[in-house]
Amino acid sequence: MLSKGNAQTCEQLLEEFTSKAQPTNPEKIVFSGIGVNDVYNISAPFEDEGELVIAGRVESRDSEHSNVYFFVKRNGEWVPRENAPVLELQDPFFTKIAGELVVGGVQIFPHPTLEGKLGWRTVFYKGRSIANLKQFAKGPDGMKDLRLVELKDGSIGILTRPQGEKGGRGKIGWTRISSLSELTTEVIDEAPLLDDQFIDEQWGGGNEAHLLANGLIGVLGHIASFDEQGSRHYYPMVFVIDPETGAFSDMELIATRRHFLPGPSKRPDLADVVFSGGLVRKSDGTADLYAGISDAEAQKITITDPFLSYEQKFSIKEKSK
Repeated sequence: MLSKGNAQTCEQLLEEFTSKAQPTNPEKIVFSGIGVNDVYNISAPFEDEGELVIAGRVESRDSEHSNVYFFVKRNGEWVPRENAPVLELQDPFFTKIAGELVVGGVQIFPHPTLEGKLGWRTVFYKGRSIANLKQFAKGPDGMKDLRLVELKDGSIGILTRPQGEKGGRGKIGWTRISSLSELTTEVIDEAPLLDDQFIDEQWGGGNEAHLLANGLIGVLGHIASFDEQGSRHYYPMVFVIDPETGAFSDMELIATRRHFLPGPSKRPDLADVVFSGGLVRKSDGTADLYAGISDAEAQKITITDPFLSYEQKFSIKEKSK
């Protein structure tokens, strides 16, 4: 059922998730050629110039200063692609719009007013391929989890994630533009929030947007909370949006940290973090979820395709009557 909001907590979603089909086949994604650095918060694999590529956040365990590398698979391991650009960004993502590759990530910089603190913004690059990427837009200062998706009519949907006075700890917004030339900080700032999706004490964001066969937008994202000790808990979730009306479905979790293989964490308070990277939908009704784990490594896991039921149940025309 698509509605105008029904705020759910991490605790409620976890309880609902226990009765659903559980993920299987966890697998660590092995990277090499980057020294002792970690690779996490990866994209799903995507095709570029005839081969599959993964964009990954590369940084040392004791730093937040990272680079995005483009990796290709060689002898069972993912290695940096020769002559590919290295972008000074965090948390990469990709999409295709008007036949071009669009890549983005989070850029950090010294905070303009808080001494010793960092600010951040999302920046966007586009080109025919990775080799041709050029920066073309940026989001407002202080906003992560900006995502774009090409809609059926060629227009572009924008998922936003303001924090502060408008979004609190972080809430998801949605708006549309007719072309990438309209992607401005003003348009992003003015995007309406999805009403009553998160409680104020918790937060979330979109990580990847999928155009579904019926025109709905399937959103892969995350919902997160602090516990009493201040540790973070991040859970991968999904929901769908009707781009015509702005109505959206309830969230549902698709995995938790315990479904993945054991491994290191960047800090103790990040041990229970799964950061949704990307989803590869498959013809057998399953999907591979690619994720950053505990801010220290990357894994993938097999889940039931979470968007298939929405494609089977809904059409834009039926819902808009």
